[in-house]
Amino acid sequence: MAATDNSSDNTHFGFREVRRDEKAGLVRGVFDSVADNYDLMNDLMSGGIHRLWKSAMIDWLMPRKGQHLLDVAGGTGDIAFRFLDAVAGDGRVTVLDINHAMLSVGQDRAIDQGRLQGLDWVNGDAQALPLPDKSVDAYTIAFGIRNVTDIPAALREARRVLKPGGRFMCLEFSKVEAPILKEFYDFYSFKLLPEIGGIVARDKPSYQYLVESIRQFPDAENFADMLRDAGLGQVKYRRLSGGIAALHSGWRL
Repeated sequence: MAATDNSSDNTHFGFREVRRDEKAGLVRGVFDSVADNYDLMNDLMSGGIHRLWKSAMIDWLMPRKGQHLLDVAGGTGDIAFRFLDAVAGDGRVTVLDINHAMLSVGQDRAIDQGRLQGLDWVNGDAQALPLPDKSVDAYTIAFGIRNVTDIPAALREARRVLKPGGRFMCLEFSKVEAPILKEFYDFYSFKLLPEIGGIVARDKPSYQYLVESIRQFPDAENFADMLRDAGLGQVKYRRLSGGIAALHSGWRL
């Protein structure tokens, strides 16, 4: 699949072919645009059930008190806040995002909610994490991996920073399997969602990219193979809502 091909100077930005060194800037532009309406974006992209999926991610992660989580592409704090609630505040989260605007949203939310402890906000790249080897107990990434230019490099970085016995978890849009649901979802995604994004968020191009990026991402089984290729073990996945999204789990053994 083109999204994971490292043999070319080009990659995909949605359905467009672009130079690999251009993609990060283009993605950053999308999330600069949608940062202030991030909840609305996720509601439109998921039909409002992204919150249930994120809760399912934390339930499967089963956080323990005292753990250090690295949440990548987590600038708005959605996963970080759920993690800290699950450990009753007895834990630490490094929230890493390549996008300053998304981090600003998360920091403002944390202040508004009185979350002043246990959070570090880091501007950084999933492909070159600014953390030492074997330094975190868990790594999460929700709706971020498909926007990375070099996905295998990001997965290798995830394994590098995990402690032995550490857990990797990814929540991402996936491939719908049921024919009737797929037909409806394709119609909603390609025909309605960009138009709704244009009207509600005044940003049709960003929503068009987000829809296209989902279609460029590997299906659940192929992505599971990528986790194994990166050196993660005991790889499993769970399809959510008929395959609209999938949860992936792996361990550094």
